[in-house]
Amino acid sequence: MQIKELMITEVKTCSPETNLAAATDLFWKYDCGILPVVEAEAVVGVITDRDVCIALGRRDRRASEITSGSVATRQVFTCSPEDDVKAALMQMRKGKVRRLPVIDQDRTLVGIISLDDIVTRANVGGTELSYSDLVDTYRALCERRIAVRSAASEAPST
Repeated sequence: MQIKELMITEVKTCSPETNLAAATDLFWKYDCGILPVVEAEAVVGVITDRDVCIALGRRDRRASEITSGSVATRQVFTCSPEDDVKAALMQMRKGKVRRLPVIDQDRTLVGIISLDDIVTRANVGGTELSYSDLVDTYRALCERRIAVRSAASEAPST
């Protein structure tokens, strides 16, 4: 099964100059948890609702004063519409992310795919995708959380 069969094509985006107040409004209005950051039609980063929460909690500034570009993750893991589901899951494991922007050859955004989309729409347990494929991906996501929590608990308090 190819990603183009499962991906969401109506993706909300922001620019690096979009402030966090406006980004939060997009998260709320469109019930999404990730916004690809797009510049000149190319994906240059991603920002999640969690990124916004952490940025606001760690800075003594208003959301309207902080840009999406200043908190966006610049190392973006992606897939193409022609990739099969297993290739996308491998990218998710590699990046320890649950969502991937789907881009064409020109790095133009054409959709987004999440682990949730794959779990709910793919033929899991069939010949294309095993339960092990999903469990291995979820395990990689959990390993990231454990590493982040460990690093946070070892950091000196301010």
